[in-house]
Amino acid sequence: MLLVQVVEIKGRVLGLEHPDTLASMANLAATFWNQGRWKEAEELFVQVTETRRRVLGLEHPDTLASMSNLASTFSSQGQWKESEELLMKVTAIRKRVLGPEHPSALASMTNLASTYGNQGRLKEAEELLVQTTEIRRRALGPEHPDTLASIANLASNYRNQGQLKEAEELFVQATEIRRRVLGPEHPDTLGSIDNLASTYKHQGRWKEAVELLLQAIDIRKRVIGPEHPDTLASMANLASTFCHQRRWEEAERLLVEVTEISSRVLGREHSSTLASMANLASTFWNQGQGKEAEQLFAQVTEINSRVIGPEHPYTLASMSNLASVISNQGRWKEAEEMLMQVTKIRGRVLGPDHPDTLASMANLASTWKLQGRNYDAVLLLGKCVEGGMTTLGTNHPDTKSALNTLNNWERSLGPP
Repeated sequence: MLLVQVVEIKGRVLGLEHPDTLASMANLAATFWNQGRWKEAEELFVQVTETRRRVLGLEHPDTLASMSNLASTFSSQGQWKESEELLMKVTAIRKRVLGPEHPSALASMTNLASTYGNQGRLKEAEELLVQTTEIRRRALGPEHPDTLASIANLASNYRNQGQLKEAEELFVQATEIRRRVLGPEHPDTLGSIDNLASTYKHQGRWKEAVELLLQAIDIRKRVIGPEHPDTLASMANLASTFCHQRRWEEAERLLVEVTEISSRVLGREHSSTLASMANLASTFWNQGQGKEAEQLFAQVTEINSRVIGPEHPYTLASMSNLASVISNQGRWKEAEEMLMQVTKIRGRVLGPDHPDTLASMANLASTWKLQGRNYDAVLLLGKCVEGGMTTLGTNHPDTKSALNTLNNWERSLGPP
């Protein structure tokens, strides 16, 4: 790789602590990050950060940029506590040195909000995103790209909290402005269209979602090509919408195409390829093709466990999906063992009330119910509902669904 050669030459000629060498190392780390090689990226970013801190000082812009990049690498590996600690330091320093309305300070706040969101702390994330949106709207204007990015991030937060109307209003606003200011074929405009389509999907407005996604796919294929990662992402979103409409065969055809292209272009072990494989497996499962689904989920779980670690959120998600497929085949003991493992790890790594932990608890409760352990199932699902009310709120669709199931299960038990 050319960047590796550049780093080696600069290190030998200029020295490992020279700013140009460190800049090239940071670029190489960013390349590793984009390829999903997060451990290699982490090692380089740690080296660059430590050197810059020692040579330039903790408050130098380059040091803070390295810390922020390292935090992003931690986030990609599901190490959100480590990411949060770094981003809190960067945000505090930038606010103090540059001012709370400086673009770099606002960027750190946005990244910190994302880390809160990944930990299921959606209200804390919302507070930060409201702040950054208001400041950017006032300082930069309502049509500045950074303002629109903040609006889109806030809309995504609302969607994750189940506040779909609020999310829709903001995504419509961002899409209309971007289409007018940047043009209908700009990547940011197309990103807004994808997000709006996803919101329509969550609202059950399948036809509108499909229309938007077909529009985005057509433009992306023409402008950036059929094999670009953004094109593949839009195609995967369309396949997901087809799944919600129970148009399984159309979804399968799309996901087979996406998986084949992604494997060839990005590599079999890239996170985007594995996500496509997992989606394809889900499509097989929903068509009653349990063996095919199990084989794919097992492959995804094995690769994720080996490449990014057994406790990474992606690995745990694929294990959870594999357990569901196994449970559906009546192999409840195997499913129970996997779900207990996933629930235990998620509870320790993410926290007992994180949405992913709660989802594992609900799946485990369902497996117990299938085994006739009705009282254990009701008690566990009751804890799941309590956690959902705390983390997501009583009006979130997931909380409502779990509560409805709990009520049905309790009625089936009869009087104590």
